[in-house]
Formats: sequence, structure tokens, C-alpha cells
Amino acid sequence: MKKFTLHLIILAVCLSVNLQAQNTIEPPKGYSTQIGNMVAMLDDLKSRVTRSVENLKQHEVDFLLDDDANRIGALILHLAATEKYYQVFTFENRSFSSKEDKEWMLPLELGEPARKELINKPINYYLDIWDTVRKETKKLLKTKDDNWFNAQVKKSSMNNHWAWYHVMEHQANHMGQIRLILKRVPSN
Repeated sequence: MKKFTLHLIILAVCLSVNLQAQNTIEPPKGYSTQIGNMVAMLDDLKSRVTRSVENLKQHEVDFLLDDDANRIGALILHLAATEKYYQVFTFENRSFSSKEDKEWMLPLELGEPARKELINKPINYYLDIWDTVRKETKKLLKTKDDNWFNAQVKKSSMNNHWAWYHVMEHQANHMGQIRLILKRVPSN
């Protein structure tokens, strides 16, 4: 009887995991097919990163793995800054303005200046900024179609699709980095 009960529990857990998992990539309503698929993938990655960090305590947000590492909060802001850069690059065909440089270059470049400045803020501070950037990304992508997505970015060797693929794979890379850092944070 114990074996049967254990099998039922395992089956129930597996079914509930599959029911909650996305398991498909489908364009959200209002987007062209290719852009919508990219939005679905970007949002899936963002939700996985968010779930990994949303309940962190301050010492976890600010933990440094070593003297050359970046804090989790800084990495979240780095993801937002990268996405913001690709917004202006692909939609406006330009780099950051001097005003945008002041706001975004520190988290975009990270390093020692970011280690000193991007500290002592709750995780929601960083996630809220990323949420704002993503909301703008989705609004802008909704105005474009797959022809735009496949077109070259002006004065560049990449097309818009590759640019947004890069944003997505950048998030995936840092998701792994964040999860590694989380495993090394000492418990308080």
C-alpha cells in the first residue's frame, strides 16, 4: 500500500508540474508570429529569473561571490540596461543619448563602479525597473511586423531578429550566473 501511495504522489507531482509549465511557444495576441514568439520566449526567461530572485533578502541581493563578481541586483539592472539599449538601437537606430548614458551605462558595463554604487536596494527596486523596460519593449514590438523583424538594423551587420535574440540569450546566460551565485550565498 505504501508503494502505491508513493506512486500516486509522484504521478500527481509530475502532472501538476506539466500543467503549470508552458511547454509551447506561441505568439501572444496582437503580435506578428515571429515577434510574438520572441516576446513569449523573452517573457518566459524573465519570469524564470524573477521567480529565482523575487524573495531574496538584502544580504542575498548584495552578495559578492568574489572581488570581480557582480551582485544579483546589479545583474538584474544589467539585464534591464541591455534591453533598453536594444530598444533604442533597433527602434530608433541610435546609441544612448548623453542623458541615457548617465542612467544606463553603469549597469550596462558593470565592474568596479557598479559594485560600489549598485548596493543596498531591495530586489523589487531592480525588478520594477526591468518590468518598466519590458513593458516598453512589448509596446514597441507590438507596433512592428515580421518584415521589420527580418530587416537589417541600419548601420549594422545584424537584423532586428538577431538583435532581440541576443537580448534573449543574454538573459539566459545571466540567469545561469544568478543561479550559481544563489547557490553560493551563505545563509544568515
